[in-house]
Amino acid sequence: MTHTVKRTLAMLFMAVFGSALLYNCEPETDSLGEQLFIDGAAEGNVTSYDLVAYNINNHDTIRSDAGRLVDQINTAGISSSRFVLGAFSEGQFGMQRASYLTQLRMSTDNFSFGTTPKVDSVVLVMRPYSIADSVTTLPLKDESLLVGTETVPVSTEIKTYPTSFNFKYGKTKLGPGGTHSLLHINVDEITTFLDGNDAAFKRSNVVVSTGAALGSTVFNGTVTSKTITKKSDNSTLFTSDAGIRIPLNKDFFQTKILDKNGKPELMDAANFTRYFKGIKLSVTDTDGYLLQLSPETMEIIMYYTNEKNDNGTITRPQSTFKFLLSGGLGNARIGQYEYNRAGSAWESASSTINEQDGDAKLYAQGMGGPSIAVKIPDATVANLKALYEKDKNAIMSAKIRIYTDAATWSNSYKRMDNNFTILPIDSKDTSTQVLTSSGFISDVTAGFAMMKAYDLDKNPSYYDFTVTKTVKDIVEGTAANKELLINIGQFILTTAGVPGGYKYTSRAFATERGVYVGTDKTNANRIQLKITYGTKK
Repeated sequence: MTHTVKRTLAMLFMAVFGSALLYNCEPETDSLGEQLFIDGAAEGNVTSYDLVAYNINNHDTIRSDAGRLVDQINTAGISSSRFVLGAFSEGQFGMQRASYLTQLRMSTDNFSFGTTPKVDSVVLVMRPYSIADSVTTLPLKDESLLVGTETVPVSTEIKTYPTSFNFKYGKTKLGPGGTHSLLHINVDEITTFLDGNDAAFKRSNVVVSTGAALGSTVFNGTVTSKTITKKSDNSTLFTSDAGIRIPLNKDFFQTKILDKNGKPELMDAANFTRYFKGIKLSVTDTDGYLLQLSPETMEIIMYYTNEKNDNGTITRPQSTFKFLLSGGLGNARIGQYEYNRAGSAWESASSTINEQDGDAKLYAQGMGGPSIAVKIPDATVANLKALYEKDKNAIMSAKIRIYTDAATWSNSYKRMDNNFTILPIDSKDTSTQVLTSSGFISDVTAGFAMMKAYDLDKNPSYYDFTVTKTVKDIVEGTAANKELLINIGQFILTTAGVPGGYKYTSRAFATERGVYVGTDKTNANRIQLKITYGTKK
């Protein structure tokens, strides 16, 4: 094809399609846009524009009930969920501590526990995300156990597995190369009915009363599995998957459950959740790390005996009964979060937010911490419109670039490559800073990747948010120039791999946070809009 023909085709393309240029999530123009540059048919230019960005104070509260602790959605609704347990302190954001409140259900309603049932033991089993191929097998332990009425020689095999780093955030080690940080976990009875339909039980600053202390443990970062084998015939007497097993108060369960055998309190879920209102998981620590767990893998196992008459011989065989904590059963669940901002950088920054001119440092934190608002100045929009209308400049790519603040956020805390969301702000209550969005930005709706991260192992790191269609709709169309809201967290995907809706994000259990460069004209890494546009020759 001759130079003249190629040039003519490119010019015809521009004439027919005008500004209907396609775009993608990459910094460069896409392959279709490149057709406009064949042998000089058009020129590409990259220009940076300052943005006004300011902090949003969410007042350390967020909706964190069952409908927001979702990490995947299937065609029937919620398919799995996640919650956070632990505590972490650092100078920029202060102290954050996460507890978990949940109802539980009997695995079988109105279950008969038999004649004179008696609790042997009760355990709460939690199964953190572990690394299966990093197993350590401890030496076999020979011992004797009471099985029924007989003392039996057994061998016990214990395997340990480290928990996955991907589900922890904070100071997981006690100093460089040190041992794993400890979490001191408590389990308490909840004495307040968790009404999942009441707005008071949907937010992270919910207040509930607790009763009996049910159990506690010290978690050292590893989970264990156990297999007990009878030495005489190698038959398996007991096996448990890798997890944390917290012994619970057996006398409480004797009184609360077995002494109510056949009574209305155990008849159905409606009665049971008002009788045994739930449990609270918490830590006594104020510094350490935050651990994400799945309630779908949690359960309470009660081991008990009852009286059996076998042709005149009275025996007491052992049985098990499970209490279920899975969210799919309709259990009310709430992430309860506590903050102490005293002396932190965010405490100071939250009192001097400048919505008009922007803030020099931007703070973003999941689980009810601060968010970031970004707006394109009207003068910048007018300039881009003039370039388009008068100088025939068409936007090929638009992105918002934001850097971590090298001076205050130089640390080894985990930085995620896709742990942000961006939404249009449709309305704002200026007295409370409560923001409302009604959908995705048009780039996400069109199916384009939302962002890309760079230099996550360096200081600073930076992130590019794709806003090409959003900006084109403003500059080349009639869309309103709305402010944009950036939050820590990800859009929750369906099993088909697409976002389940703009309201469904991981923000309610996203443990990450960061300090970023805002509207600071003295800083070369200030937040900016990067525009690549094409000019016809």
